Amino acid sequence: MARLIVRLRDLRHSDHRITAQVRAVLIDSLYASPQSLVIGAVTSTTIAGVVAWAANDLWLAACAVLIGVIGALRIGDALRPLPRDAEAPVSVRRHELEYRLGALAYSGLLGLFGFLTLTRTDDGTLQLLAVTTSIGYAAGIAGRNAGRPLIALGQLCCASLPLVVGLLIAFEPLKLVLAVVIALFVVAMMDITLQTYGAILKATIVSNENAALAAHHAAMARRDDLTGLSNRTAFREQFEDRLRALPGSGGKMALYWLDLDRFKEVNDTFGHLAGNALLAAVAARLHRRFGADSVVARLGGDEFAILHAVGDRHEAAEIGTAILELVRAPVAHDGHSLRTGASVGVAIAPENGRDADTLLKNADLALYRAKESGRGQSYFYEPVMDEKIERRRQLDSELQGALERGEFHLLYQPIYDLGGTRILSCEVLLRWTNRHHGAVSPAEFIPIAEDNGTIDAIGHWVLYQACRAARDWPAEMTIAVNLSPIQLRATHLPAVVFDALSASGLPPERLNLEVTESVLLEDVDASLAALEALNRLRVCTTLDDFGTGYSSLSYLTRFPFQTLKIDRSFVTDLDHSPASIAIVQTVVDLAAKLGMRTVAEGVETQAQLDQLRRTRCDAVQGYLLARPMTRDALSALLAGGVGGG
Repeated sequence: MARLIVRLRDLRHSDHRITAQVRAVLIDSLYASPQSLVIGAVTSTTIAGVVAWAANDLWLAACAVLIGVIGALRIGDALRPLPRDAEAPVSVRRHELEYRLGALAYSGLLGLFGFLTLTRTDDGTLQLLAVTTSIGYAAGIAGRNAGRPLIALGQLCCASLPLVVGLLIAFEPLKLVLAVVIALFVVAMMDITLQTYGAILKATIVSNENAALAAHHAAMARRDDLTGLSNRTAFREQFEDRLRALPGSGGKMALYWLDLDRFKEVNDTFGHLAGNALLAAVAARLHRRFGADSVVARLGGDEFAILHAVGDRHEAAEIGTAILELVRAPVAHDGHSLRTGASVGVAIAPENGRDADTLLKNADLALYRAKESGRGQSYFYEPVMDEKIERRRQLDSELQGALERGEFHLLYQPIYDLGGTRILSCEVLLRWTNRHHGAVSPAEFIPIAEDNGTIDAIGHWVLYQACRAARDWPAEMTIAVNLSPIQLRATHLPAVVFDALSASGLPPERLNLEVTESVLLEDVDASLAALEALNRLRVCTTLDDFGTGYSSLSYLTRFPFQTLKIDRSFVTDLDHSPASIAIVQTVVDLAAKLGMRTVAEGVETQAQLDQLRRTRCDAVQGYLLARPMTRDALSALLAGGVGGG
């Protein structure tokens, strides 16, 4: 009993500490089941009317009428729709007060009716009806309204305690026993109500916290962590929303696609922390200038986008100039003055497109033109910019016959042991110097070659040349060759590899074929069959760019790889990101337990190399150790005693 009294005293204090959101949910629970309230009001009123009529007592009749009136008012309150401001704190407390007054008045009338029945009639049946009605109501309400325990406990006492008084006044043995039982019932129901309230409150708080966490995650998923701007996902959503509203407004909207000029130089010269500071400063400036009535987003890397309503092309040009000036201003960081510029591509809706994809494509073409024209400029999209597509067509045509013209050549980038003193392997890198276009980036021509089918013949040539080159290296050195998706899916790949090994005399154990996880995603079963066929030739296979795909861990157990190549994105951040250090260490440890070797690519600083040595990675590759070189340059390097044994 003492424990119950303490809990009742603490209840009022704790009730003031719950949040407005939790309070609103708990009060909503009072209105959660209007059917039970309607049924209770109708049955109680009916029984009260029957008892009053049978007893032919004016006081009972008056009390029965009041029960009916209050019951009707409560039914109306329970069934009416809540106003729009129902979750506002003031509205929540008003609804609670209205419910409390109705509930206590109704339960008090039931208790009074039971008291009057016990004291003004001698009919045991009528007394039984009145008492059971009140007790039944009290028992039900203790559970139904447990979300607001002060209301539930008040109803319990108002409905039950007058019965105890009425039974005591009668002073009959059986009625005295019943009075004690009802009193104990009240105490027990109080305890049950408080326990139920505790469970409801805990569940409500957890539910609200989970909802708040989900909302937070949803907001974070649409926000760029570094700059706080909208990310690509949020930008796309807002872009499409504004495009849908554009026809009704009759106005125009400009899309500005920004790319910071020579941002990599800032990273290379001052470090990635400086680069991050520069990105954050540029983002803050753009947001201050345009964030109020525009959409400002970081699309990734050093790319930003702005959506801004414009009246005409002249206004759009002025905004483009303002963007260039904002980005051009220096940023102070760690005693240095960081400077960058921007190239801006502009597309205007609706004249340059009415959908997001078209406008993004056209803004990208304009950005490409701005970069080609010397950077630091803002260019509007013009239909003539579709020349980029024409260039692709020309490269497509030039790839036909490029092998026969001898336009391809190979470079070799050494892969060193962890000490950085011994070459363990070399990765083959394909280069194309075209008769009309000069040097063409692999990032540009490889996708075209994959589309037009020339990648098959080019890949065969690379494989044969690589095997022939590796034949003359020290016996312990291996050669790593990248496979495209087209090559991996080709059913004749094992035969091509076998022929290349046979023609060169290179032992199969010295050939390492690299595939990226994105290649495996296209056809898992075919990829698995191809890799198993290669392994049967005793050729080694490597999973390249590990950690950048969608389900890397599943590939470790399903696909027969002997080596994991840790993606350069993790290596780049090793000297300042504890998360990258942890990821690399985890990959190295996992690979070791699975019997695989690990190679870290993209090592460009001594700090990165030192960190990799601490992780006990098996091999390293990057500009810090050696840049890609010709076959002759590699031969000279090996002659200097750094290769093989």
